[in-house]
Amino acid sequence: MILLFLENFKISLSAVFANKTRSILTALGIIIGVLSVTLMGTLISGLDRSFESSMSWLGKDILYVSRYEWFSDMDWWEVRNRPQMVPEYVDKIRERSHYAMAVAPVMQRGASLSYKDKETRTEIFGTNEDYMETISTNIASGRFFTNNEDRSGSRVTVIGDGIKEAFFGDQDPIGQYIKIDEMKFRVIGVLEKQGKFLGLFSVDKQAILPFGAYKRIFSRRGWMRLSVKVPPDKLQEGLDEITSVMRHIRGLRPNEKNDFAINQTKAFEKQYTALKLAIGGTGIFITLLSLVVGGIGIMNIMFVSVKERTREIGVRKAIGATSGMIMGQFLMEAVTICLIAGLIGILLAYVFSFFINKIFPSTLPFGLSMVAMLVSMIVGIISGFIPSYRAAKLDPIDSLRYE
Repeated sequence: MILLFLENFKISLSAVFANKTRSILTALGIIIGVLSVTLMGTLISGLDRSFESSMSWLGKDILYVSRYEWFSDMDWWEVRNRPQMVPEYVDKIRERSHYAMAVAPVMQRGASLSYKDKETRTEIFGTNEDYMETISTNIASGRFFTNNEDRSGSRVTVIGDGIKEAFFGDQDPIGQYIKIDEMKFRVIGVLEKQGKFLGLFSVDKQAILPFGAYKRIFSRRGWMRLSVKVPPDKLQEGLDEITSVMRHIRGLRPNEKNDFAINQTKAFEKQYTALKLAIGGTGIFITLLSLVVGGIGIMNIMFVSVKERTREIGVRKAIGATSGMIMGQFLMEAVTICLIAGLIGILLAYVFSFFINKIFPSTLPFGLSMVAMLVSMIVGIISGFIPSYRAAKLDPIDSLRYE
């Protein structure tokens, strides 16, 4: 049985390589199908890793209070007149909230950073000493600024790992002075390396300033939000309380709508789920379409092969080959084409996954590769069955007379 299998496989390879161009064109649909399903798995794997890392950085127990919702169906004119967030809200929330563990005002704007002859443009943030409790990143070296430095408006800064690498390389930046829009600030700390947010932009290229200094120097530029940390097991209670506190601070009547937004990572999760479904649906559609087209192509080429080798079938039957052996031979050829196509598709997927990995860390799932190979073989069996059955049923006398 094993010897028969090996013999059939050897003959199948000879038949496939005897018509290389035809075999490759026939297998193209299977290659595209396997390539699309494996790339889809790689892309989703990378997106999952990047998304989890980014959501960890945002913090699932952080409420982001701002003028606007991150994602909303409302028209611009409905929210354009909402009042700005103001620094005074920080103390009011601290006084009136039981769940607020940390409250950090965060102002943000773009700025030019320079050190000696090196210069870059990035985002700067003005905040208070509570900020480190609202993010998942730690200080890699140095320290964060104190409440006294914040209140006195000290020109100190904590920089991201990307700024440290760009300006100082292997040198210690602690105690060095950098310029932010031509204003000198002393570096007192460096954040741990974080990577890219959702694989789109680096969060390592940032500089964090005491709120007092930021407000004095850049007071009329930038926008502000409040980051409020609440107990992870009391997230809904914290959300309800902060909403009530903000309505009271804003002086809203019971029948008035909120003129502020409280954003959470759930907003990103909903968008991400929709994106994943879209990617998955598109990938599955392309895969199924390619496999169907590829299967039809293999079926057609096997019919052609049976017709071209009718005399060979007659000779083999005349010397003792059974119908089962003939059917097995042609089935093996169809499966061999699909197997080779599947291998080519996976190899191409590994090449493309290298470029995907440049955007965000990802790996080609081994299990998905094996499933893709199995599916390609099943397509080979299904598409090759009818031509193989017809070959097996050929009359040996009529086959020998065939010209």
